[in-house]
Amino acid sequence: MIPRSDDRWIELFLDAKTAEQGLAHNSQLAYLRDLAGFKAFLVPARTTFDAVTQSDIEAYLIDCDIAGLAKTTRARRLSAIKQLYRFAYLEGWREDNPSLQIAGPGRDKRLPKVLSTTDVDQLLAAAERCGKTAQDRQRNICLMQLLYATGMRVTELMSLPILAARGDPRLLLVRGKGDKERLVPLSPPARKELAAWLVIRDRDEVAKKTKGAPGSRFLFPSHGKLGHLTRHWFFGLIKTLANGAGLPPNSVTPHTLRHAFATHLLANGADLRSIQTLLGHADIATTEIYTHVLEARLRSLVLDHHPLSRASDTR
Repeated sequence: MIPRSDDRWIELFLDAKTAEQGLAHNSQLAYLRDLAGFKAFLVPARTTFDAVTQSDIEAYLIDCDIAGLAKTTRARRLSAIKQLYRFAYLEGWREDNPSLQIAGPGRDKRLPKVLSTTDVDQLLAAAERCGKTAQDRQRNICLMQLLYATGMRVTELMSLPILAARGDPRLLLVRGKGDKERLVPLSPPARKELAAWLVIRDRDEVAKKTKGAPGSRFLFPSHGKLGHLTRHWFFGLIKTLANGAGLPPNSVTPHTLRHAFATHLLANGADLRSIQTLLGHADIATTEIYTHVLEARLRSLVLDHHPLSRASDTR
């Protein structure tokens, strides 16, 4: 049966995508925003999803371009529309796929921002100083050590269950995108800071339980709805740490440390397949971007410091 409303189209599409691919909550919200934007564009013309033509989709992309949206944003929105209509065609809601012949705007090839080992050391040192209490400071340094030592996504770190950290582990079991699990090793500094954080966390949990409050199942608990610290909270923390480390705040994000983890491994001889496994990339092509990062850094190093490069500038 064809859904009667555009909202129902979106709802059923997201339900199926989540069931098939284990779509993360943030990814669900991104699809919802993109498809709701397309739906809103169609309202003045009184067009609904079941009557959309190729021209309607092309007009929407032109409108996005005029609005100044980046190529990556337009490409993502078109991808959501294409996936919706592919699903609708397979479900029999449409006899055609109006998005099939539409080419995307392409993406500007951008290399990830990379922190040097000195930058990372400065961030870790700032984490040791940042926080109103000793508990806050220990939590912050533990978070930063774990993030840099494992290359985890920030959402993976925030939602890490306490059971994963018990028993002085050498490896952490991480649940990533698509609900897939992987093992990531812990460095000695990360294990040290994790052990220190567990002492403080467990003491705090005991105090809460004596007051009748339930215990938390997360390594980094909070009083919020999710029960653990959020990526938005951590985004604010890392900007504070960047300031404390004397680094430009716009050059440091939670994902920047993930990039640093991969690039520093590659620079020290790790192979791409191992890095792919550690990062939880489904496709090796995603990991290969770090080879380009390393090449760019080495090229810059030669141009900046090789005596022949300087000599050529004076000719």
